[in-house]
Order: sequence, then structure tokens, then C-alpha cells
Amino acid sequence: MNIRAVAAQVLARVLGEGRSLTVAFPPASVLERIDPRDRGLLQELCYGVCRWQPQLQALLDLLLERPLDPRQPSVRALLLAGLYQLHHLRIPEHAAVAETVTAARQLHKPWAANLCNAVLRSFLRRRTELLAQMEIDAEARTAHPRWLLEQLQQDWPDDWAVMITANNTRPPFALRVNQRHLSREDYQSRLATAGKSAQPVAPVATALILTEPVEPMTLPGFAEGWVSVQDAAAQLAAPLLKLQSGLRVLDACAAPGGKTGHILEWVPALDLTALDQDAGRLERVRENLSRLRLNARLIAGNACQPADWWDGVPYDRILLDAPCSATGVIRRHPDIKLLRRDTDIAVLAREQQLILSSLWPLLRPGGRLLYATCSVLRQENEQVVAAFLANRTDAGELPIRADWGRSLPYGRQILPGEAGMDGFYYAVLVKPATAGVASCPVT
Repeated sequence: MNIRAVAAQVLARVLGEGRSLTVAFPPASVLERIDPRDRGLLQELCYGVCRWQPQLQALLDLLLERPLDPRQPSVRALLLAGLYQLHHLRIPEHAAVAETVTAARQLHKPWAANLCNAVLRSFLRRRTELLAQMEIDAEARTAHPRWLLEQLQQDWPDDWAVMITANNTRPPFALRVNQRHLSREDYQSRLATAGKSAQPVAPVATALILTEPVEPMTLPGFAEGWVSVQDAAAQLAAPLLKLQSGLRVLDACAAPGGKTGHILEWVPALDLTALDQDAGRLERVRENLSRLRLNARLIAGNACQPADWWDGVPYDRILLDAPCSATGVIRRHPDIKLLRRDTDIAVLAREQQLILSSLWPLLRPGGRLLYATCSVLRQENEQVVAAFLANRTDAGELPIRADWGRSLPYGRQILPGEAGMDGFYYAVLVKPATAGVASCPVT
């Protein structure tokens, strides 16, 4: 099995059909038949091409004498994968070219074998000239679509360049230690005994970052629920909810259940409901909770239509992990660069407003709602919160005082790469038990 041919088929589903990498990737039953070293190369090619696609496509356009037939997405994907190997990986040049040519034949496109050979060898001859041209084009130079580049420059004029660099790096392999079983320091020692090095994330008491990524099942105690794979920024949600035993909690838009599990690890004695519109993804929540030996009430339902699933009993805490552009986790999901459009943002912001307004009546007076996204765009974050508060007399915001992220007029933002974390936004909203809203900070 030529792994470059497999990668081209995966990438064709992303580039040609608009599927996410998660959906386009081969199922576990297929991956199990691939040598572990080749599985690593497959992931590297697929994620690397998506990460650098704006740059790679610009190079390809310069190298082709005429545009490719749009009905040949696998050939386009294979050419991009070939350029990625030559420009970004340490694979010997002759091997990268030869294997890419062989992949074209395995895809039953013998005509494309000559094209791949010609294009890749032309790149090797003209590399210096072509890369100089890339520096002139901001989209190619930064490997970001123009709309997103301009939005980041508008929202974060002093930080956008650092964010771009972070987006183009491989993500860290972050862990969440289940402190019901052992401390972070104890687990770090167990990792060291197993020959695995990890460093703590200072602002997050449960987080470690492994020096080298591994298969999760090889982690000490993974099957027993001692540890989970989760970015450090996502681990901030549970403590921000200020949980206590006996509280009734709603985790809205819960799948795949990372925050659900952490909430119950933090305070196990909760009456917790995990809600998600996608019944299939809700099974991921069930699987994650089963591994952790934790329980929650799982409901498949639309957060905008609580009348269809709510039992009428108010919640003391609500976590709204709102659907968003995911622009804060591009380094982890680089296909976002290819799949997201500028027109999506206003649509998402309206959906976020609708969900927030729909869930607010379910919150008990004196309760708190944590609004969270993995976006770095202000239109989805502080502007959503500001608009919501402007239209409510029974809602207030508690400023978050913390040693992570940065304070905004409403809420707190982590930018990609800060303290090793993904980009995340949090805002704490409260419903007063009596007239007047408390203004004490959240720590």
C-alpha cells in the first residue's frame, strides 16, 4: 500500500468534497492494517498539506502550465503532498518524487505519473526563485486564507503575526490528569518511569504537555481513567464553573465529552446532563465517561429548542461550549483554513446568540453560565456576550481575574500558543438571585 496514494484520497475528500479531516481519515479498521510508521507518515502528509495548503497551492499554480481539471481532486492532492514532502519534510528528494509518481499509478491515473514527475523536479530546479515569489504574496507567505488573515489583523493588530506562527506549528500533546486518582506530580513521575517526558502547564493545575506524542492507550493508567488527552485551555472550564456537590449542571453542546468528563472529575457528586444535537457524537461522550467510570444523563437535543428535552427543573450551572469557527485550534485542525469561509462568521454569531438566549431561561436565579468558544474572533466572543447583556435585565458578567490569557471588555481570551495552550474564550454570566448583579471578579 503506497501511503501517499492513501493520503491523496483523504485529501481529495477534504479539498474536493469539503469534508473535515476527521471524517475523511480512514476508519480505525483500515488504519490497523497499516504499519505504525506509515500511519505516522499518513497523518503528517494529510495534516501538513492542510496546514500549508495556501502556500503549496500558490507554488503549484506557478509550476503548472495550465490549471488542473477540477474533476481530478486526487491528482491535485497528490501534487500538493509531493510539494509538502520536498519543502517541509526531511524525506530524501529522490524518494519523495519516486513514491509520489508510484502513487499516481496506484490511483489508476498513469497520465498523472508523468505530471507529478515533471512538476516536482521543476520545483527542485526552481526552488529559490519560487520561494522568493511566495514572500510577495501574503496569503502564500503566511499560509492563511486572505479573509482570515485580514480578520486576525483587525481583531489583534499587535498579536496577529505571533498567532499566524502558532497556527502553522504542530500542536502540543496535552494531557489532563484525573486528580481523583493521583496528583499531576505523581503522574509526571509515572510518565518518567515509563520513559516519557512531560512538563506542567503553569496556569492549569491538571495539565501536562508530553515532549513527544504517543498513542493514548500506551499512557500509564489511560484505560483506568487516570489521564485524558485534552488541551490545557479546555481544562479551564471546570474550575470556572465554581462547582459544588449536589448542583444541577447542564453541559450544552457537550460532544465529544472532554469537558463533561473533567467537570465530573472535578466534583463527582453532581446531577449532570450532557446535551448534544448529534446523537452519533453523543456516543463519544458515553465512551469517554465509561472509560473514566463516571455517569451523566445524556440527551440528544437542540439547545435552541429546550421545550423538546428540558424537564422544567432549572440548572445551577450551565456550560455553553458554543459552536464556533474553531479559529483558535487551527494548529490542531488545519483543515479549518480550507473549510471555513468569511461568510460563516456572522452566521455562527447569530447561532451563538440564539443558543445563549434559549438556554438562559433554564438557569436558576443565583446560577452562572459559562460561555466558551475555541475561536479567536471577537465577533463570536465578546461581541456575542455584549449583545446578549445589552438585551437582558436579568444578566450580568463577572470579570475573570487570572494569570492566563488577557482581559477583554467582556470575558477573557487565550491566543494560540500562549503558555502552550490553544486559542479559547471564556465569559462568566450570572443571573442574580435578587435585584442587582454582583460585580465581584472570578478567580
